[in-house]
Amino acid sequence: MPLSSDDLFARLDALGIETRTVTHPPLFTVEDSQGLRGDIPGGHTKNLFLKDKKGNLFLVVVEEEARVDLKSLHGPLGAASRLSFGSAELLEEVLGVKPGAVTAFGPVNDTGGRVTVVLDAELMQHEVINCHPLINTATTAIGRDDLVRFLKSTGHEPLILTVPRRADAVEEA
Repeated sequence: MPLSSDDLFARLDALGIETRTVTHPPLFTVEDSQGLRGDIPGGHTKNLFLKDKKGNLFLVVVEEEARVDLKSLHGPLGAASRLSFGSAELLEEVLGVKPGAVTAFGPVNDTGGRVTVVLDAELMQHEVINCHPLINTATTAIGRDDLVRFLKSTGHEPLILTVPRRADAVEEA
């Protein structure tokens, strides 16, 4: 049975990791999040649950406005093929969350070590990172280094790399 957000907070507390959590109405998209979360400082995440043709699973955590180039992401990850999104059923089975609540905290439920966690280098420039605490009705702020320490405690050594962006996502000056 997957951990609840209360179980997650207890685990973070046992590790001596301080967090701050704000509750809000359910958020399902980045747009929802931007409109309803209020002024929560730090980096905000977009989470992609992906798989390759051999069944390798990846949780890619990027800054909320990043436009990831899924066509080339397999290269830096060493995936067996181009990546596609994992199904809602696979997401619940592996990370114990529903679509809309995908989070960097999800690997706490991946006791089989099936998912590779990827943290985008750009996101990791923020000292504080905001993630859903296994539910989409709250946002939890955690220190960048504490997030890495938490993931390691779950048996997931995160890869920190520059996630490729779509060419059409280049901002004009």
